[in-house]
Amino acid sequence: MKHVEIDEILAPGDQAQNRSREARVRRGFWRTVRRAAKYVPFMDDVVAAYFCAIDPKTPMRPKGVLLAALAYFVLPFDVIPDVLLGFGFTDDIAVLTAAIASIRQHIKPAHRQAAARALSEL
Repeated sequence: MKHVEIDEILAPGDQAQNRSREARVRRGFWRTVRRAAKYVPFMDDVVAAYFCAIDPKTPMRPKGVLLAALAYFVLPFDVIPDVLLGFGFTDDIAVLTAAIASIRQHIKPAHRQAAARALSEL
């Protein structure tokens, strides 16, 4: 993926867009995590990012970036459709890597602990 395309995907939305993205993420996140777990080598960071994104204490801009990336992650048909096993999550990995790198300081130990608990239960 081109860097410009990732920047466009990660553009934080307004409050209405973020509410819509959050609803989409909440509906599809865990199903997508189960399907993508063996293809995304940093799933612990992705799940911690999820908990950061839904945390009301997370500032609006990092929350918007994460919700944009996570909404892209849960969409089954994106630049490379997720149904193409082995290749389908490569674009998602690029988007998630960029998002997590840009807001890493907002992912708190509590988010990481929640991620570890959730992943151990899958």
